[in-house]
Amino acid sequence: MLFDTHAHLNAAQFEEDVEEVIERARAEGVSHIVVVGFDRPTIARAMELAESYDFIYAAVGWHPVDAVDMTDDDLIMIEKLTSHPKVVALGEMGLDYYWDKSPKDIQKEVFRKQIRLAKKVKLPIIIHNREATADIIEILREENAAEVGGIMHCFSGSLEVARQCIEMNFYISFGGPVTFKNAKKPKEVAKEIPLEHLLIETDCPYLTPHPFRGKRNEPSYVKYVAEAIAELKGITWEEVAQKTSDNAKRLFGIVR
Repeated sequence: MLFDTHAHLNAAQFEEDVEEVIERARAEGVSHIVVVGFDRPTIARAMELAESYDFIYAAVGWHPVDAVDMTDDDLIMIEKLTSHPKVVALGEMGLDYYWDKSPKDIQKEVFRKQIRLAKKVKLPIIIHNREATADIIEILREENAAEVGGIMHCFSGSLEVARQCIEMNFYISFGGPVTFKNAKKPKEVAKEIPLEHLLIETDCPYLTPHPFRGKRNEPSYVKYVAEAIAELKGITWEEVAQKTSDNAKRLFGIVR
């Protein structure tokens, strides 16, 4: 019933016990997981996991922090992988102005290239945004990203920005921060935006929800995200789980 739309089971933090982590997720009712690759090693591992488990899917793309490292061959590799039946999205991609590894102009160029590729192969995109909202919105509009739509991953923006993203055919996805007591913006957006525009995720091993904050995150904890949204909306977590799962399946083209 629960669909974790953004997990990094391909991270080093899961090298020792990924099978047990996956088993716990299944025991907690997680029916689908999208493992997101964002550079050469994590893309390769995402594909391995997607091919090993029928309920795990992959997203492939290039992270903006590492935009300076992406080559033409990497983009060709990503394009080839998009024909794989278990690849359901491109990403994560976007802009990150918090870390300064990659210059902004290179980040923007790599972001645009990936949006254009997504339109070519007709797959949705997963957006990473850190301190770059205005430029992200501008590029999505200029590149007509609404043609493929996608996910605003781990959304932390305002209600106004959320509505702009929805107008461009994007879902608003919430992770652990929506469970934090001081997370005013995510809570406001989760309460006001209709369920048909929402998704849930963990972004594990990062952004662990309350009451496990400070520990390694994992897909089984996505239930706490659903519970937080349900409390804000005054409905059951099962309703949130069902609707967000339906949304994710529709976006990713998953029928089972």
